[in-house]
Amino acid sequence: MDSAEYERKIAARFATFDQDGNGYIDREDFSAAAKAVLAEFGTTARSDKGQAVFNGAEAFWQGMAGIADVDGDQRVTREEFITGAAKRLRDNPRRFAEIARPFLHAVIAVAADGDDEGGAGTSPAAAARVLRVLGTAPELAATVAAALDTDGDGRISEDEVLAAFAGYCGVAAPDA
Repeated sequence: MDSAEYERKIAARFATFDQDGNGYIDREDFSAAAKAVLAEFGTTARSDKGQAVFNGAEAFWQGMAGIADVDGDQRVTREEFITGAAKRLRDNPRRFAEIARPFLHAVIAVAADGDDEGGAGTSPAAAARVLRVLGTAPELAATVAAALDTDGDGRISEDEVLAAFAGYCGVAAPDA
């Protein structure tokens, strides 16, 4: 991968987290993501599942800030993301995915509520809804969600989501 491609991918990762597009990642971006997921599935913020999503979002924010907020201003700039988070993502994408686990677990529980199939995980259709509200282009969301079901059982498990997230975040550096 050349430097331009790497920069493009890192910029896309940054934009995914910068939900409001203001040029930095902060607690409000994670809160906005939680609110969007809950609204999409008609889950109230005060319910147990709603609280789990907000608590997971806060834990995710704290993990992100701990990795990348070098100056301690409670926001992660693009530069901090590239030099802090992106390096750590490359070095240990699995660990970064683990920071996201509480949020991802809670989102899967909310998304599974709307599934008629029941069982562990969520359906690709529900996962596509989550992806859309978190900023994935509508024309890509269904394709991406279907690819998350790596074992082909029709359900997307937490482990499948974590593995995909680690892969998405673990961008190899140029000439790595």
